[in-house]
Amino acid sequence: MESLVQFYENSLGSWMPREVFIFLVSMVPLVELRGGLVIAKLLDVGLLPANLICIIGNIVPIPFILLFIRRIFEFMKKHNILKKLVLKLEERAAKKSKGAERGEFIFLLTFVGIPIPGTGAWTGSLIASLFKYDIKKASLAIFLGIIMAAIIMDILSYGLLGLIIH
Repeated sequence: MESLVQFYENSLGSWMPREVFIFLVSMVPLVELRGGLVIAKLLDVGLLPANLICIIGNIVPIPFILLFIRRIFEFMKKHNILKKLVLKLEERAAKKSKGAERGEFIFLLTFVGIPIPGTGAWTGSLIASLFKYDIKKASLAIFLGIIMAAIIMDILSYGLLGLIIH
């Protein structure tokens, strides 16, 4: 995360507000809200604004993934556009979702909410879409998972990391 902060400070910081940067970081797969909150702390953005920005940034891509990713993947496979990547993503989603047939809501909530590598709103949305979960239940579970992840990351980045940084 420190390298992203340095990149921002050295190249983007003179013309892009730090809040816009953490918003964009929170939209990126794998980094998402988790990285956005750490970066927000490193850039001295307050806890409440950082949470609002990162939560909204993490939510923005979710409806598009839930509604369109299956069609996009089918198109890409049919026309041999990054077919290997699509197959790899589908395989990864299948592995991550084992045992989720029962308790889809709790599965998605905890999958998105517990900040460990390979989990998060992007992958949770991909799983929900590929396995045709109810979109309303999936959306709520993912949203609550994002809130849960924010609380956990607040404790880590503004609590524990805050003791180390400042």
